[in-house]
Amino acid sequence: MRQDEIIRHAWALLEPELASHGYELIEVELARQGGGSVLRLFLDKEGGITLDDCAAATQILNPVLDTENVVDGHYMLEVSSPGIDRPVRKAEHFQQFIGERIKLLSESPVMGRSRFRGTLTGFEDGLITVECDGEPYEIHIENLKKANLDR
Repeated sequence: MRQDEIIRHAWALLEPELASHGYELIEVELARQGGGSVLRLFLDKEGGITLDDCAAATQILNPVLDTENVVDGHYMLEVSSPGIDRPVRKAEHFQQFIGERIKLLSESPVMGRSRFRGTLTGFEDGLITVECDGEPYEIHIENLKKANLDR
């Protein structure tokens, strides 16, 4: 399976499992490391994520990941809080963080650029509006490769 397919599969499988335990899946990343892979999950919950929450989520997810064979070959699971530079991926999160500083990377260039660093000024009908250097840019969420708060 390709990396993007593995990530989509992990989202579909793990998001409802985590939600049933009170956790919100914020982001899924897959990175190659040495001879294996690292599956990174960023979680949040009301009141924030603690180290105990990360350990508990790991215990919940390991059997699911092993049974479903989400990642081919040897891999490590990393579970953490979203941190200060929190990933922004879901439509409701773009709505939530309007007015905040953000960094975005698009798959395809928009108005000649793929990297954006500025203020998130809007989100409507799948269009993320970010103001960079006094200029507004609209990036469709389908064209988004990565977005993080810039705190």
